[in-house]
Amino acid sequence: MDRSSGRRRGSGRERRSVGAFSQMPWSPPSNPYAPLDVISADQVEAIHNASLEVLEKIGMDFLHPEAHDILRKAGVAVTPGSNRLRFDRGFIEEAVAKAPSEFVLHARNPAHHIPVGGNRMAICSVGSAPNVSDLEGGRRDGNAKDYDDLLRLTQIFNCVHVLAGYPVEPVDLPPETRHLDCLRSAAVLTDKFFHAYSLGRTRILDGIEIARIARGISEEQLSREPSLFSVVNTSSPLRLDNPMIEGCIEMARRNQPIAVTPFTLSGAMAPATIAGALVQQNAEALATIAFLQTVNPGTPCFYGGFTSNVDMKSGAPAFGTPEYAKAALAGGQLARRYRIPYRSSNVNASNCVDAQAAYESEMSIWAASLGHVNLMMHGAGWLEGGLTASFEKFVLDCELLQMMEAFLQPIVVDEDTLGFAAMADVGPGGHFFGTAHTLERYETAFYAPVLSDWRNFESWEEAGSEDATIRAHKLYRRLLAEFEPPPLDPAIKEELDAFVERRTREGGAKAA
Repeated sequence: MDRSSGRRRGSGRERRSVGAFSQMPWSPPSNPYAPLDVISADQVEAIHNASLEVLEKIGMDFLHPEAHDILRKAGVAVTPGSNRLRFDRGFIEEAVAKAPSEFVLHARNPAHHIPVGGNRMAICSVGSAPNVSDLEGGRRDGNAKDYDDLLRLTQIFNCVHVLAGYPVEPVDLPPETRHLDCLRSAAVLTDKFFHAYSLGRTRILDGIEIARIARGISEEQLSREPSLFSVVNTSSPLRLDNPMIEGCIEMARRNQPIAVTPFTLSGAMAPATIAGALVQQNAEALATIAFLQTVNPGTPCFYGGFTSNVDMKSGAPAFGTPEYAKAALAGGQLARRYRIPYRSSNVNASNCVDAQAAYESEMSIWAASLGHVNLMMHGAGWLEGGLTASFEKFVLDCELLQMMEAFLQPIVVDEDTLGFAAMADVGPGGHFFGTAHTLERYETAFYAPVLSDWRNFESWEEAGSEDATIRAHKLYRRLLAEFEPPPLDPAIKEELDAFVERRTREGGAKAA
């Protein structure tokens, strides 16, 4: 794309635009504000101790004999003839302490490397939706064309820093080789850090190799430099299944990061209280993180929080609720207690791109930001409780994320920004539209929206009375028409194609 840029005076930030499309530059934000604590330090310790008691007295099922062997050698009690493991609290605390507090995510484009930890925040695309929607085509099954188009939007928007799984599941591709086609597209259509699914040993090993080829590095360098990540969800309550365990083992052996994320829906897969759900979330997360550190001490990982509530009348998951927000904030406190980077999400349960989708997402984004999230999953495009990836919602979320990014920039207070000369120039009763102070900042003084329309009603009505959803639809269609893939070394592309073709001939995951 042909992009013009101008310096944002006073903030040290640049704004880049394509035609009427304006966005912040690539720059994963840092959070300058103190985190919001919703529970006391004593309550954090109460949850910590209760979760250790769960692991000691109730235990957790690990559904893979290799995991049993690894943990048995480390001194964990394995119940004979059972998948149940009971963990000594000293073992858990010692193992979890080995997880690093900071690391770097290495993309194929070095300009898109992402430092993780502390106050730093990285935003991810939507991941794992089975359906896709837009205003023209409606809600439909996931497919390869829409999958690739969502990758293109992920590459275009600077406020989306990570490709976090398949934005939509392309069910028109054969399941045995789907991961090969999808990850090849991820490596070609984007140059950002990406994700591979821990759905068994074969798929995750293929994903690791595609990441290595895309970066043009050796296996030794890959083991030093995290080059892709995976999300491991526990099968709540208190269970970790075979495919996820194999993903944990292979990723940990190669020092690649795992976002450990219990799926604890309060009232369904966890107790019907926020505190009880947090105890279970914490127990499952700690046991899985301890397992990763047992496989390979120092494996980078994220402490994932995904606790929310359900509609007690229907059993449907609810997201972006007050309960979700409080659990997300408390999850951040727990992650900081263990000094492990925190994963949270931008989620909502609306069935369409409407006010509910916006206000539930806003609730989720604020909770994640105030909780000092380091990896915000599903940042752009999530709809219908995760069952649909929406093109219009992707653009709407990017507006919300850009606004949050601008909010996280500190206020600059110096002789120039205090504006005394401008006030002296105008004096009482005047206006500042024509002052030199204003004109110097005409294009860069304030946040420039992706989607918002700030015209008065008459101008808006004269222009066609388009609401935000329609504007989002038109913008995403135009951006896709203008898209150019990021540069890729022809030799790397040839090696990538050859690997995918060979593994496809071998049958992909079916050959395992």
